[in-house]
Amino acid sequence: MMIGRFKFFVNPTPKQWSFLSLRYHQYHSHPFMSVSSSVDKHPAGKISAAGYNVLHTNSAVQQSEKEEVEDCMWMKMKEEAKVDVTFEPILSGYYHVSIFSHRSLESALANHLAVKLSSVSLPSTTLSDLFVGVLESDKEIMDAVKNDMKAVKERDPACITHVHCFLNFKGFLACQAHRVAHNLWSNGRKALAVIIQNRVCEVFGVDIHPGARFGSGILFDHATGIVVGETAVIGNDVSILHGVTLGGTGKAVGDRHPKIGDGVLIGAGTCILGNIKIGDSAKIGAGSVVIKEVPPRTTVVGNPAKLIGGKNNPTKHDKVPSHTMDHVSHISEFYD
Repeated sequence: MMIGRFKFFVNPTPKQWSFLSLRYHQYHSHPFMSVSSSVDKHPAGKISAAGYNVLHTNSAVQQSEKEEVEDCMWMKMKEEAKVDVTFEPILSGYYHVSIFSHRSLESALANHLAVKLSSVSLPSTTLSDLFVGVLESDKEIMDAVKNDMKAVKERDPACITHVHCFLNFKGFLACQAHRVAHNLWSNGRKALAVIIQNRVCEVFGVDIHPGARFGSGILFDHATGIVVGETAVIGNDVSILHGVTLGGTGKAVGDRHPKIGDGVLIGAGTCILGNIKIGDSAKIGAGSVVIKEVPPRTTVVGNPAKLIGGKNNPTKHDKVPSHTMDHVSHISEFYD
């Protein structure tokens, strides 16, 4: 006997219950179903921190449901995508391939990067399998992906929605492709990592060595022309504008690139050269050439860069520059 799309069992066995649960999830997770419909109809369970009803179970199917319900970012992106398609039906096919046909953010991101970075000799199916394997096996990367997306949405007034960032912002996409390349580099797959670096450079105009280490909550605003060297380190909650170079000072080997602290804002066209430390919450004015360490919470500008307020009593700010995205405070005083 059939009821809707589900087979009816009078006295279901545990195996049959598992089958019913799987079919229920497949039906209610259809791309065009309301996100809330697959949540509100669950039996009573524990309410998660996100406010969703979560079942208690050890089965693989129910665990998968729980993870999807708890992934608020992915749910928000799907809702945003539905609104876009409502207003622009011409995009329905593109959004289906990029968003609606995927069960997770990992799958969607792997596919989107693969399509962007593929070539005649490096097909998207091959890259997608590679990317999804890395993303699904590394929770730290996916946490960083979500934090990066939040950073773009919060700090860039040009970003309309999270799905807009995901589909269209090359700075965000270049950063996520680098995270995959860095994973490969760190696991000894250096030839493959460098090929991905090369494709990112060709497609997005962003050149990041796969050895560079990134924190999370990173914004590459506009991103064109960003260059990051092999031993560079970028901390958490950093905002970097286009045309920025984190480079070396010559052909020396070893640890030779800048170390960027948390909360730093680096203005457009800046060059930071050598194994120097940029302190937490520092601000680098646009067009600066920095060859000496910058203390925390200070501002430097110029070529060569100089501390606002002087090196003996530099002006200090009490807000995180990468969050405020304020490029001119204190710097305008320098020109006065």
